[in-house]
Formats: sequence, structure tokens, C-alpha cells
Amino acid sequence: MNFTPNARSLIQIIRNAGDSSTLGPNAATAPGIAALGRRTLVKNATTLLVIDPETPDRVIADLAESAYEQQAHLSCLMLGAAPALPMYAYGVPPYGGMNIPDNWTETVQAAQEALTQRETQIEAVLARSGVSADVQSIQCATMDIKHVVARRARVSDIAHIAPNLRDTPDVMREVTYGVLFKSPIGLMLNASPSKPVDRIFVAWNSSAAAARAVHVALPYLRAAKDVVIACFDPVTMTEREGPDPGTDVAAWLSHHGCSVTVSQFPTGGLEVAQCIQNRASEQGADLVVAGAYGHARMMEAVFGGTTRTMIEQKDLPVLLAH
Repeated sequence: MNFTPNARSLIQIIRNAGDSSTLGPNAATAPGIAALGRRTLVKNATTLLVIDPETPDRVIADLAESAYEQQAHLSCLMLGAAPALPMYAYGVPPYGGMNIPDNWTETVQAAQEALTQRETQIEAVLARSGVSADVQSIQCATMDIKHVVARRARVSDIAHIAPNLRDTPDVMREVTYGVLFKSPIGLMLNASPSKPVDRIFVAWNSSAAAARAVHVALPYLRAAKDVVIACFDPVTMTEREGPDPGTDVAAWLSHHGCSVTVSQFPTGGLEVAQCIQNRASEQGADLVVAGAYGHARMMEAVFGGTTRTMIEQKDLPVLLAH
């Protein structure tokens, strides 16, 4: 039976004025989609998992089990560091040329063999889970990582980065750049594949980046029990966010069957990223959805920014899109 409810009746607008404000127990929320199929996201989707040779088997197996349950394909991309030439190998023209070490070929071959051996081990881990999966390993310089990752991300539906890649900040930065700036998909961080995503917290500011993140996250939003649209210090002008910020995206999501609540929060002088983390934790959010790099990336790189903070934090699962 087709049923199109009145969007306004499905949306509760809460304007929170204090730091301790939360959704009250009597808050009216919209009826969500039917329980049947709520846990299924997108069948036959491809999940990209970016790893390195040090990524624990357990991390790979957990995501493989989740992909199997969701009838998704898991594509593992293992990045191996290309052996670096020693400094003395670089000559200074016109007085000298490259001075390649005698054992350079053996060094490169040994690194490739180690990568291939680890690839075989990962294939065995995936085979035990029964998931549809593939593994690709590649040696590359750090500067090339974003291009390698982007090529795989462009033919995937969502990307995850193994937590241990945080131990190599340069690699983590390049992987993040490749997904967010050179592909059309979203980036998932800190997510536990075994934990249900029942409540989603959307950081909304009517920007193109925020809208892109919501579109990317739509399968998760439709499967969630509750969705909170959070607006921080909204500008209630027609040319900015309108008289009722957040209600437009809430109405759209309600047409998709989402149970939506709109909340407006003051930052109280705190950084927006800190406010997002505080409020999302208060709301018991299982996932935060946010637009990435709504401001110039160079400015955020120099002065910090909401995106950078949300990427660096490890406490909340977050889905970012640019």
C-alpha cells in the first residue's frame, strides 16, 4: 500500500537554548519505515576498505562479515610503501647521475613478495567469511596514494579506512584526500561493523557539502530508527538557511520514510566540531553525517577546521562527503 504522509506532521522542531538540552521523552517523531528490511542497506553495493600490510585480520574479518550480511561486495585495497632510494643515489646534474644501489632490484622484489604474501593471507580471511570480495595490493609512493585510492573509490559505493592507518598520518591524509576530493563517494571513519546504526546525527547547514553528505548517507538514514537534523547557530534569512533551518531536508527525508527530528543549537562560543561531538554524544548517536571541507581546504589545513577535527577524533563514527 502506498502512503504519502504529511511532511510537517512528521517533523518536530526543537530549538535548544541551553547546553543541557536534549530531545524530551514526549517528543513526537515520525513513524519510520516498516521493520521488514530496515537492516538491509543497498544490496550488491561495493564497500572499499583501504588497508596496509599491518592491518589486523580482525578488522578485515569484521567488515567482511558485515558485507556478507548486507549482501555487499568488499573490495580491499592494500597500500604498500614503495622502497625509497637512499639519499646518496641522487646525483646533482651536470656533475653526477643516479647512483642506483647494486641490490636495489632485490630490495624492490623482496618488498613486493612480502606484499603478495600478505595479500594471500587476506584472501584466506575473506574466504572464511564467505563474502563476495577481492583484494588488490600495490606499492606506491605517498604522493601517488590519492590517485590510486581515487581510482578504486570511483567504482565503489562507500569507503572505509582501517584504523591502523592513523599511525601513518601522511598515508591517512592522502587516502582521505583521494576519497573526498577525487571520487563521488562518502568516507566512513571509526565505524564498528557489528554495531547497529539506530540513531543518526546530521550536522546540517544547507551547504552543498552537507547536502552531498546526506545524499550519500541516504541508505543509512532510511535504515535508522531515528534521524536528528542538527543546525548550529543557523542564520534564519531567506538567502541563507531560511526561516526554519533544517525543515526542508527533514521534509525530504520524511518522504523517504525516515523518522526525523530537527534541533537548533547555539555553539556558545565553542568550535562547531566540538559542539557536534558534544550534541551527538548527548543524543546517543550511532553515526554522525557531515559535509567535508565546506570552506577552502587550504584555510582548514592552516587554521584547523570542523572537517579536520572530525577526521582526527576517534570517539564517534562519522560519514563525510564533499
